[in-house]
Amino acid sequence: MTQLKMRIALTLIFAGVAMPALAQTVGVNAAVVNDVRMMSTANPLMHAAKVKERVGLGNQIQTGRASALQVLLLDRTNFQVGGNARITVDKFVYDPSRAASAVGLSVAKGAFRFMSGKTLRASPGQSSIRTPVASIGIRGTIIEGVVGDDAIAIAGSEAGVLSVADADRATASLILLRGPGVGARGETPGAIDVTAAGQTVAVETIGHAVFVAGPGAAPVGPFLLSDDGLARLAALLSDPRRRGLPVNESPLAQNPVVDYFFQRDIEAPAQVPPGRGG
Repeated sequence: MTQLKMRIALTLIFAGVAMPALAQTVGVNAAVVNDVRMMSTANPLMHAAKVKERVGLGNQIQTGRASALQVLLLDRTNFQVGGNARITVDKFVYDPSRAASAVGLSVAKGAFRFMSGKTLRASPGQSSIRTPVASIGIRGTIIEGVVGDDAIAIAGSEAGVLSVADADRATASLILLRGPGVGARGETPGAIDVTAAGQTVAVETIGHAVFVAGPGAAPVGPFLLSDDGLARLAALLSDPRRRGLPVNESPLAQNPVVDYFFQRDIEAPAQVPPGRGG
């Protein structure tokens, strides 16, 4: 092998090792508040997130103090995280022809809200959210939850939780069935199944919650979350620009800017107008 051919071969080998596979695009940032950092297909290093930036499968997302992020997925499911949160989209399957989809999220820390799209509700039981100590099976609905100190603080004041003395500050999880999915009027409200330590608890009544104290702990509940608990959880997810918005209504449901972005750049990429091609 000549020196030139050897050099080309080594370049291809190292290029193959250094270049990661492009992540599947699953959605777009619809709202970014204060300090939000993420990885993306375009920039695999942690960087400041931007509105309309694409979110890819497996991309890590984290927020700082007094920060928030809303992501709109391709199936119009959306999720929001509050301050000091860490989240990853692990799975996303969307079949527009069958009007069906499935989503998998991992929440390592912080507060989150998940609002099912219509296509996700067509595939009940296929979507889930994982915290460090619990798995949440989704049957089309709105879910709120929090991982860490705030979960313990809220659960500690609830009559349905006997004690939080042994709860783990890093992994304790509180999960709430907040309501039916967006646009679900006239439809059967969704539900969730919370599994921890080999035990599964079904939550089918809006306003009821489950608490998991830490690794190896069985789920406690479902119990009716008090008005104070509901308010404290909602406050962790509040955005001052959107205060007063009902919790069962998505601020993204009728957003012309986001709709335009999806229709032109995601669902059907814009074509070069006639006469302007290169």
